Amino acid sequence: MPFVELDTSLPAARLPSGLSQRLCAAAAAVLGKPQDRVNVTVRPDLTMILSSSGDPCAQLIVSSVGVVGTAEENRDHSAKFFEFLTKELSPDRLNIRFYPLEPWQIGKKGTVMTFL
Repeated sequence: MPFVELDTSLPAARLPSGLSQRLCAAAAAVLGKPQDRVNVTVRPDLTMILSSSGDPCAQLIVSSVGVVGTAEENRDHSAKFFEFLTKELSPDRLNIRFYPLEPWQIGKKGTVMTFL
């Protein structure tokens, strides 16, 4: 159950229509997870400073069980997410943060994923 969050200083009006759906599909493909398990949040219009500059920027946060736990995995994921995001947003300034999760850290249906 991946969680993908895109934070950007770009105004909502400058984001391509359907971005969240395409990001969901891209994340599913990149992470090898079913699309109906991917959770996406897109937050535009944020006040952001990246590398001490307020120029337009974005950061992607990817959290998941089992697929973001090694440098080798994340190197591959990073390349694919960068390719997708530079086509969609054209930001010169983008960072990605990967967070591995354990099933007990995700609540669903009144319990945690460990017991589902």
